[in-house]
Amino acid sequence: MKKNRYGNILAMKEHLLSGNPITRLEAMVLFGIPDLTKPISVLRREGWIIKSRLLPFIAAVKRVNKHAVLQPPKNLPIREIQLTEYWLSE
Repeated sequence: MKKNRYGNILAMKEHLLSGNPITRLEAMVLFGIPDLTKPISVLRREGWIIKSRLLPFIAAVKRVNKHAVLQPPKNLPIREIQLTEYWLSE
């Protein structure tokens, strides 16, 4: 993976290696990674088995709120919006 000055890609990879899943929302808020697609693709090219599934937006917000404060707009349909969640398969 491309090295960067801040180590946010490495932090995300360590997050996944620790058994934690990640969504685009978490990648942006917790690691400052605006596009999760490229790091996930690089991990797959490196040989990691990455699984994915859809997750309600509200579930990702709850996980983010364990580490930061994220308040979605009141009119946002947070139970209907789906995000893709990624995790490392064993």
